[in-house]
Amino acid sequence: MNKNISRRSVLKILAAGVVATGVSGCTRHLGAATSTVTRGTQAHRDNWHKTHDRVWLGKQYWANPMEDWRVVNGAAECRSRGGNRSVHSLTHQIAHLDQAFTMSVQVSRLEPNNKDGGAGIRLGAKSELNEYRSNCFVQQGYDLGIKNNELVLGNNTTPLMVSVEDQAVTLTLTGTPQSGAMALELTASLASSGKVIGTLSHLAAASELLGNVALVSNFSIPSVTFENAPEDKLGARYKFSNWTMQGEAFSVVDEQVFGPILWTMYSLNDTLSHEGFVLKLSAYTGPIGEHDNQQIELQIQRNNQWIAIDSQVIDHDGWLATFRIANWDETHDTPFRVVYREKHTDGTHTPDIYSGVIKANPASEKLRMAALTCQNDYGFPYQPVAQNVEKLNPDLVFFSGDQIYESHGGFGVIRTPDDLAILNYLRKFYQFGWAFKEVMRNQPTICLPDDHDVLQGNLWGEGGARMENISKDPSASVLGGYIDSARVINMVHKTTLNHHPDPYDPTPTNGISSYYGTMLYGGVGFAILADRQWKSGPERINVAVGETGQDEDPLFYNPVFNPPGLDLLGSRQEQFLKAWGKDWRGHKLKAVLSQTVFAAISTHQPLPDRFLKYDFDSSGWPASARNRAIDAMRDSMALHICGDTHLGSLSQYGVNQQRDSNWAFCTPAISAGWPRWWKPDSMNMPYQNRPAHGLAETGEYNDTFGNKIYVYAVGNPEVGKSNNRYVKAHEKGSGFGFITFDSDKLIYTMDAYKFLVDITDGKASNQFPGWPVTIHQQENKGNNIVS
Repeated sequence: MNKNISRRSVLKILAAGVVATGVSGCTRHLGAATSTVTRGTQAHRDNWHKTHDRVWLGKQYWANPMEDWRVVNGAAECRSRGGNRSVHSLTHQIAHLDQAFTMSVQVSRLEPNNKDGGAGIRLGAKSELNEYRSNCFVQQGYDLGIKNNELVLGNNTTPLMVSVEDQAVTLTLTGTPQSGAMALELTASLASSGKVIGTLSHLAAASELLGNVALVSNFSIPSVTFENAPEDKLGARYKFSNWTMQGEAFSVVDEQVFGPILWTMYSLNDTLSHEGFVLKLSAYTGPIGEHDNQQIELQIQRNNQWIAIDSQVIDHDGWLATFRIANWDETHDTPFRVVYREKHTDGTHTPDIYSGVIKANPASEKLRMAALTCQNDYGFPYQPVAQNVEKLNPDLVFFSGDQIYESHGGFGVIRTPDDLAILNYLRKFYQFGWAFKEVMRNQPTICLPDDHDVLQGNLWGEGGARMENISKDPSASVLGGYIDSARVINMVHKTTLNHHPDPYDPTPTNGISSYYGTMLYGGVGFAILADRQWKSGPERINVAVGETGQDEDPLFYNPVFNPPGLDLLGSRQEQFLKAWGKDWRGHKLKAVLSQTVFAAISTHQPLPDRFLKYDFDSSGWPASARNRAIDAMRDSMALHICGDTHLGSLSQYGVNQQRDSNWAFCTPAISAGWPRWWKPDSMNMPYQNRPAHGLAETGEYNDTFGNKIYVYAVGNPEVGKSNNRYVKAHEKGSGFGFITFDSDKLIYTMDAYKFLVDITDGKASNQFPGWPVTIHQQENKGNNIVS
């Protein structure tokens, strides 16, 4: 990475008139891309015949799961014998049932098996939204192809005239509209000779065919969601090539491609040093091959010309390139683009251009930030939240963690070997970028990893220690330490954090990179923390997570669970917070950004009538370490902004007495998974000084670890029951937070928006009860005004 490009160097480039090499091709524009919908009148063929061998199948496809697919010798090859492995077209969907279409593909069996699950084409793959991204994860539809030497068309079969074994077979499908139905005809022929070896016809209800089209290996076998599947769950292995589509039944949207540049994230930070403002930007690609182009170029626009200012090699552990430009001119918006020239086996190349704007450092006294957390993929692609954030056009975007979950996309978690574990993580992580790339295109973005980002149910990092006795905790949810290797964890850190400002102290812990540090932007100073990297594990006090304490009196604070010597932030971060709190250069307001709230603001989970006394996953434990963290933070008068709990809350910490410390805004989850409730009144937990608004479950409490906490507002959910993902997310209390920093008046205004609303209509019901709230900076040190 070139760390020595200064403003002076950039000015020299401009003065010399060095212009970026002219490129044309696929361009993603400065704002959200506008889509042009056409019909499939032009024949479309896959590009695999001129694609270098690699994992990533190309910009027009989504592979399920990515780690099971490769381009090999011009074909898309499934490396797994597992069921329901699929490749979806991103650009072509069947949408016009009154029009005809044709489709063909060449299928070859690479590895036979007595339990052949078949291979061929899937039509009508659609979610309840029938939205092309959400459709990609549906594992059912109208299937057709070859299986056990039979031709299959829906529920109809016929024997093939010859035994195909490993011979390549061309499947050709035609669809002709017929009085609200679709007359389908499927023909199988030997690819070597063109000899027809089977034909089937069927009149299908047209509505069965709406949605995505996909290639499927082992379409008749359910997918397995764990490693080392038993033999009776596995089928044969196939490859596919020469996939063609044509016909006005198709809706074609070329802008729906995803890659080669998937998305970008950047930060802009005033370093208060000779480097001035430093831009750091990461550009992400799919996992390319060794013969592919390995470089991405960063260009900026000056005087209507594009100037190349840096080029970086793609990191193969995270498939990203990161640029660091010192002495960035922060005084005006700067259009940028990252360019990748995709090489093909025939010697040609196709440029891909992803464009955006590096925004000027906000000059007004107000900085507006969107704060988001927790993306359980039952709600993917989270369009109501993404679109509302775009409408608000924030100056800064903060994702506090759980950009992914272990369940993302199905097909389970891979722990070893590292190469496959990395691919397993990346295809889950790509869902995050796919959903929020427009939110991150033009806005600086802070993105923290949390427990699920490292594919653990819970994380007590123990300073980067490797988890012991893994066989006792395969879900990585009850023991301390990291279950995956340092290489895999560092890859997660790269993908989420490489674009962040340089860390305060990058010294690794047990081989795992450290990322905590500062950012100064828009007149606000931010401290970026790692809540869980140094946190002590529950085995230190010999407890059973989720069980210990259930037989205790809810109001009894057990001192056994707060012995000396336990950590939350760890001594390095505590010292950092103290030093940062005293440094007011260049700003008047401060905020701490971390994964979760420093209190146990949850009484019931995962049902509203199941009381769970001790949530050791919360940063209310260990209580003494929690108090040290708040003591280190108090003098900064910083607002604490965080997430993770799937329960939006606004609270104020107390250490020596109630309300003597910082306020904390724990934002609603984007798509809440495991539900939590704060219902202390139902447990007769004593409280004092309920806020003036009089809302239930608010006031001064002691949480179950004995921490003092003033709960001003909470967004308790309903039980999610709807079959519609967006309605269900709304029921479960999902949404996002928004913070306005006013450095003139020294105030913070916080909004907590619900999931399924339109923020432009101005309705009070768009927010959870108790919001919006404005507090003064002094209240973060206990000088309270809000009541």
